[in-house]
Amino acid sequence: MAAMNDTLVTVVGNVATQVEYRDTATGGMARFRIAVTPRRWDRQREVWADGRTSFYTVLAWRTLAANMAGSVSVGDPLLVHGRLRVREEERDASRDFAGDPSADTREVALRRRTFVDIEAVAVGHDLARGTSAFRRVVRSAPNVTERQSQEPPGAGNPLAAGEWPGNPVMDAEGSPAPSAVAERMAVPPF
Repeated sequence: MAAMNDTLVTVVGNVATQVEYRDTATGGMARFRIAVTPRRWDRQREVWADGRTSFYTVLAWRTLAANMAGSVSVGDPLLVHGRLRVREEERDASRDFAGDPSADTREVALRRRTFVDIEAVAVGHDLARGTSAFRRVVRSAPNVTERQSQEPPGAGNPLAAGEWPGNPVMDAEGSPAPSAVAERMAVPPF
């Protein structure tokens, strides 16, 4: 849910880096970079021309992070909707000139850099550029051994864990099981 005065944006672009996923104390976290290049019609040349490419860091938490880790690959065309975050950092610029004989590295200079992040609310493939297949995530029950002793396999739930090939199974913390992520990345969508 968006807070009052949040800046919500939707960008369409291509995944520029591999999704980095890690577990944190509050759940999973994933991030990747997306390249967004506007295209404009050049009337004089009568062709489409690429504009200047912008790069954004996309961040996601919990279930969305886990699902991104198993679904997004470098080069995928995506739509990302989320909260825009702008942050500034200062760093020692003298290391940028290391090895440059003309640079005076005795002075410590600070370089201010601006980064634009998107805290994702929704991420999806751009279906104008290809097809995709949705797979609902089946989370394993917290007390699986007790349930298995009471019910025969597959009873009451035709989509029980392990009965739907290619579907990632989540662990108790909501993270994808490592084998499920590896399986998803190895299986082409067709």
